[in-house]
Amino acid sequence: MTGVPASAAGGSQAGAAAGKASAMGSSKAGASKGVGPRAGGSDAGGAEGGAKSPRGGKIAAAAVNQASVWNIANLLTMLRLVLVPAFVALMLADGGYDPAWRSLAWAAFAIAMITDLFDGHLARTYNLVTDFGKIADPIADKAIMGAALICLSGLGDLPWWVTIVILGRELGITLLRFLVIRYGVIPASRGGKLKTLTQGVAVGMYILALTGWLATLRWWVMAGAVVLTVLTGLDYVRQAIVLRRQGIAERKAALEETEA
Repeated sequence: MTGVPASAAGGSQAGAAAGKASAMGSSKAGASKGVGPRAGGSDAGGAEGGAKSPRGGKIAAAAVNQASVWNIANLLTMLRLVLVPAFVALMLADGGYDPAWRSLAWAAFAIAMITDLFDGHLARTYNLVTDFGKIADPIADKAIMGAALICLSGLGDLPWWVTIVILGRELGITLLRFLVIRYGVIPASRGGKLKTLTQGVAVGMYILALTGWLATLRWWVMAGAVVLTVLTGLDYVRQAIVLRRQGIAERKAALEETEA
């Protein structure tokens, strides 16, 4: 049985340990100086990447948010905004009473109303809701409807009191939503959606140069739209009052609980 002297074993182990220490020291030195393609690239680059990752994440998030403005829902809203001046020009062309121009104006109005039905649905379904859409969408809705009503009343086709009632209600409810938004959001009701649909149909019928029984029918459709406009407006006022009272009560209860 052949053995290795203890001194030799100890010497070999010490030499191996020294070799490892020397190798580790040289590798660390090389990494700190950037020697070697992997040492300098992994350690130094990883440290820099770790230091810049929060800033890079913010920049990437900002880029995503900026790009999300140009989604299909917002593009439809922008289209409605562009259609407003085009509609007015078509509506008032040749004195505002030419059936051909009125038909083109009706087409522009119809496209605007149809896109209004789709952009909100697309934004909610595919998570495309943006701050721009929240602001621009109601503005586009009020702009196209307001332009149509004012043009019709200016041409003498629709009484001014109808335009005042509808636009006054729309602007008033929009302002009311902002006033109570600290307490919560007033959701759109089925009556409100029916009101919007009825208004669109009635105004569209007035834009067209209709005669005979169709002209009589559009009067009744507009009457129904005015009634729905007033009733839904009163319902929104009621909801706003209830929402405000609940919000004040909840804040008062939370304050009392904190003081206790």
